[in-house]
Amino acid sequence: MNQADTLSPSPIPGKPGPVLGIETSCDETAVAILGPEGDILAEALHSQSEHTAYGGVVPEIAARAHLELLPPLLARTMEKAGLAYTDLAAIAATSGPGLIGGLIVGSNLAKGLAIGARRPFLGINHLEAHALTPRLPGLVPGGLAFPYLLLLISGGHCQCVAVEALGRYRTLGTTIDDAVGEAFDKAAKILGLGWPGGPALERLALTGNAAAFPLPRPLLGRPGCDFSFSGLKTALARLADANPTRAPDLAASFQAACADVLADRARHALAIMPAATALVAAGGVAANTAIRTALEAVAKAAGLPLIAPPPRLCGDNAVMIAWTGIERLRAGLTSPLDLPPRPRWPLDELEAPRPPGEERGAGV
Repeated sequence: MNQADTLSPSPIPGKPGPVLGIETSCDETAVAILGPEGDILAEALHSQSEHTAYGGVVPEIAARAHLELLPPLLARTMEKAGLAYTDLAAIAATSGPGLIGGLIVGSNLAKGLAIGARRPFLGINHLEAHALTPRLPGLVPGGLAFPYLLLLISGGHCQCVAVEALGRYRTLGTTIDDAVGEAFDKAAKILGLGWPGGPALERLALTGNAAAFPLPRPLLGRPGCDFSFSGLKTALARLADANPTRAPDLAASFQAACADVLADRARHALAIMPAATALVAAGGVAANTAIRTALEAVAKAAGLPLIAPPPRLCGDNAVMIAWTGIERLRAGLTSPLDLPPRPRWPLDELEAPRPPGEERGAGV
């Protein structure tokens, strides 16, 4: 037995119980408790407003806010669920990727709770949590079966991923510059909409003409599934300088260009993955109605459903962390207490369940 084995608390004997999830990877402080079958017993989320004046997330401010907000959020959530920490089956927390300060706050608090309650700790990969959210009970009749194509679109990530099984992910394409959510925020700043920009730009686009400006569609029709948005952002900036009174049309045109690019890349990815059971969109940008509409057309043409979480579960939240904890706990996967938080943590470095009888690594 090595050190990692001795640091991992013992699982609860008997049937599984609720799982607590903690999310602190960026500027959302969130807590959720899910029952063993994935039913939401209680949840709380605080979107930090402290960053608005800076036009983006300030890591140090975010970490201090998590430190201040987490204890009362935890107390309220546990009280609402009517549970003590010893009633839990496990405690899960985002351990990466994300802003290191926030990851340290959330994961260290979860480890302390796990030690105190003698329950397993689950260090959750934030990207895997987005990938598995559509498997939450009730979102898809009969459940969402592997394999499926994930289009992960958020402020920090933009990639096509073949989700083959729990812990088995194959990246088919990724952005070569900006993530699409980052591009939305930058476009909103160009148009004077402030931060966070994505929802504001979508609202403004509703009043504009999406065909008003022929903005470029980077990599459209090119082989593969990679993305690029920096040229689109530059083109928007030039048009905005020349057309300062046409912000609604510019917003609508920009949104349409992004939707066309995402739809094209998803179409190419589905061609690479003929066994896919569904096209799944997740991440904050998946809440955008115009983008969902474009992706629905792609999925329909491929004879597949488009599966996307409800908008409130598209962005960062603790429900997805707790649910991923349940999926991993069911598979017998837990984490050692010396698992370090990681600002970068690619999906292909995750551990997948192994056949019965096959020895696993330390701490599982």
